Amino acid sequence: MKFRESVVRVAGAAAVATAALGLFSTGAANADTFVPLPGGELTKTLSDGTVVHVRLDGESANINPSMGATPVHRNAWVSGSAHVELSGDTTAEGGSIYPGYTVGCQVDISGGGVEGGPSAEADWSDGESVTPNAGGNVGGNLTLGPGEAKSFYVLDIEDADDFGQNVHKTSNGFDGASGSVTWSDETIGLSGCGGYAQARAFVNVEVETDHVVTWVTLWGKPFSLG
Repeated sequence: MKFRESVVRVAGAAAVATAALGLFSTGAANADTFVPLPGGELTKTLSDGTVVHVRLDGESANINPSMGATPVHRNAWVSGSAHVELSGDTTAEGGSIYPGYTVGCQVDISGGGVEGGPSAEADWSDGESVTPNAGGNVGGNLTLGPGEAKSFYVLDIEDADDFGQNVHKTSNGFDGASGSVTWSDETIGLSGCGGYAQARAFVNVEVETDHVVTWVTLWGKPFSLG
């Protein structure tokens, strides 16, 4: 059984210090607020007997509600860990983990399937599952107007394909019965939204067995970006 863990870190010392303190202020207009989030877990049994257990923990957001005192801009640094375990009567030999976030401007994203869907970066045909496309956005610098939502992936893993060429992957693959991935202080930068804004984490897991290829999606709790 093999196990692989990938860690993504994209933060400066200031963001790390803010997360450690919980609350850091450089004045009323630029106060950063640390928000601990509960994460979650989900267990799903596939049609061939494979049991997929997905867990999201260590989740938090450090929020700056108004970059440069501009009401249409928000900035947040988000962190978390996703864990997957496979069990049961299964022929699965691993899978892929796609962590990401959905961000909405003046739209309710608590149910997952936002009306109209968050553009073309994900397939929202199933209310419980967001199926990423290869062309999905990586990184959370988004421009949204009222009633809009978009999804993005936090991973940008450079790897070599079968021909030795560099490729960028939005997932972390694992062999065997378990795998995990951790991200730290990933940026959500939102512009253009003059109303309330929310975000929530999702963890997509792709599992392939001799009989099925399935996506399992775990949602985190929505949180306000201000």
